[in-house]
Amino acid sequence: MLNQPLLAMDIGGGTQDILLYRPDQPLENCVQLILPAPTVICARQVEAATAARRDVFLTGYLMGGGALVGALRRHLAAGCRVYATGTAARTVYDDLDRVRQLGIIVTEDPPGDAVTIKTGDVDLATLAASLAPYGVNLPAQVAIAVLDHGEAPQGTSDRIFRFQHWQRFVVAGGRLEDLLYREPPPYLTRMLAVREQAPGAWLMDTGAAALWGALCDNQVAARSAEGLIVVNCGNQHTIGVLLQEHRVRGLFEHHTSCLSGHKLAAYVEKLRAGELTNEEIFNDGGHGCYIDPGYRPGTGFQFVAVTGPQRRLTIHQNYYWAAPYGDMMLSGCFGLVAAVDHKTR
Repeated sequence: MLNQPLLAMDIGGGTQDILLYRPDQPLENCVQLILPAPTVICARQVEAATAARRDVFLTGYLMGGGALVGALRRHLAAGCRVYATGTAARTVYDDLDRVRQLGIIVTEDPPGDAVTIKTGDVDLATLAASLAPYGVNLPAQVAIAVLDHGEAPQGTSDRIFRFQHWQRFVVAGGRLEDLLYREPPPYLTRMLAVREQAPGAWLMDTGAAALWGALCDNQVAARSAEGLIVVNCGNQHTIGVLLQEHRVRGLFEHHTSCLSGHKLAAYVEKLRAGELTNEEIFNDGGHGCYIDPGYRPGTGFQFVAVTGPQRRLTIHQNYYWAAPYGDMMLSGCFGLVAAVDHKTR
């Protein structure tokens, strides 16, 4: 394992999972937190303003939308106004014209009576202040995972654009270590915003962090050479991957809300057989599917490991529920620690 302290933060749609890793302690004794995701925190602030019939003003950084965007839509439907700076407004859509079409007023100068809501995925100062009374200091080195759709060109579906990123990754060799960035691609604007809030941080996609974390489970690691399927059932996105050691041979990504246990199991079997198509996933409301043309079904890939907070979708399947170091909710954090360790050896 990594020989230096690391703050690992896996920021999802429902929770932000935090590990203060220290090499001089067993992982079980390291400080661990499961907190509401930043988008959930901001959404609750909007909901409180809606109940009070107050306008809101968003200012800060581009962040994950999810719950916040839903709360903003309900706020507008209730007849209340939403103001946002250009930067914060991109949390809703990269295209500010689309933001305005929703009824959001993009401005740097809101009315004085609006409730100010600060947007952003990371607030290290608040975390440090919360832990200080316990005598806990944040490590200097930081690794953060977020799901980034990327800034799609005008007129391009963000579902398609995100999956093009995944497809390029598989075509280029599918090595998990290639998804850990110091300098993310310029179109991954959410990661760039995180880097502004946490300069020098390692950055990774939440899906990749969960995959790497699953490999920290001994039962999963034992099957990695022969190939296996890893499914991460997140609160908003589900990804299923043909994984062999640290190489992704194919994958699909869908929205968890569109899936039933039966449908997910059918997709897993089609993925294993090499028969799942991009069109099938996209037309069902997901992002897509891509399988390496060199993949041959029937050679391994029989074992299915599942992680993620919505893993109960698979409760009726004979899948293995991965729990690295006995803690499924920190899979992404363990994955970040393992990825940084691999990258810095």
